[in-house]
Amino acid sequence: MKRRHFIKNAALTSAGLAVGSTLASCAENTKESSVTKVTDDISKAKLPLVIATWHVKDATAKAMEVLQAGGNALDAVEQGCRVEEANEKGQSVGKGGLPDRDGNVTLDACIMDKHGNCGAVVYLQDITHAVSVARKVMEDTPHVMLAGEGAKQYAISQGFKPEDLLTEASKEAWNKWKIEAKYKPIINIENHDTIGMLAIDKNGDISGACTTSGLAYKMGGRVGDSPIIGSGLFVDNEIGACVATGLGEEVVKTVGSFLVVELIRQGKSPQDACEEAISRIVNKPNSDYKNFQVGYIAVNKKGETGSYSIHQWFSMTKFQDGVNEQIQSDYFNKA
Repeated sequence: MKRRHFIKNAALTSAGLAVGSTLASCAENTKESSVTKVTDDISKAKLPLVIATWHVKDATAKAMEVLQAGGNALDAVEQGCRVEEANEKGQSVGKGGLPDRDGNVTLDACIMDKHGNCGAVVYLQDITHAVSVARKVMEDTPHVMLAGEGAKQYAISQGFKPEDLLTEASKEAWNKWKIEAKYKPIINIENHDTIGMLAIDKNGDISGACTTSGLAYKMGGRVGDSPIIGSGLFVDNEIGACVATGLGEEVVKTVGSFLVVELIRQGKSPQDACEEAISRIVNKPNSDYKNFQVGYIAVNKKGETGSYSIHQWFSMTKFQDGVNEQIQSDYFNKA
């Protein structure tokens, strides 16, 4: 099932302080044992590993190709996301993405490396590979985020070529939407999704990236969770990483990806952490969760993965140990 159709259908059908040298020594030994265990777990994991939101086997294949050639996790997630950004048929990422209400295709993206460095662009126009611009922001500027015209001009200064991102197919869809367009967002009309990707390279280092054209037919200037570090994406190389997809406004309200990683830090598995993060959304007072979708994918330092969503048909693509497969996510709303 296509990503956009899934979100639409989901909305429609789901209407003391230790004293003494002995205790101190025991504590230190415990700490060393813990570090040794994590190291052992990493060595046993089948690395490298790539996971991504939705059915994007071409993207995960490209990322794995980078890793198997000796590239690092950061290179892998960038190159993997670029595959979808260049896919005009996707209509949700990069070139060919569905526009805002005024017919402008605007892109949001972020990227985060093993050191906790990060870069993002928001409301970027006329540049296909937003994820690569985000990496440039991270590596070559003193900033984390650039927006709008400033982001575009920076991209051009770095050699990115401007081009019209509104394809004929997306223009036609926009024109059809305008016939009965309503000004406030209506979830079962204005669908959206994202590609988020996480990778662990052979050294056990983690990086992640996230890129999207955002909510279709959104108000001009709208920015979702995807380029916001901690919401759409978070990486802690000591613990794990998470990336989100779905209605960005709801992910931002719970700082979802950071929450998942912190839950993993507290001892939860990636799967349990994703499930808990979804429960934080659906159990909020007056939550309208039956009318929107959110999904998370996550990985821990041991190479264990998890995915969970509010509604059915969210999926994760996983490439590990020679197998590139789509995995249907478990979900909350089984009513």
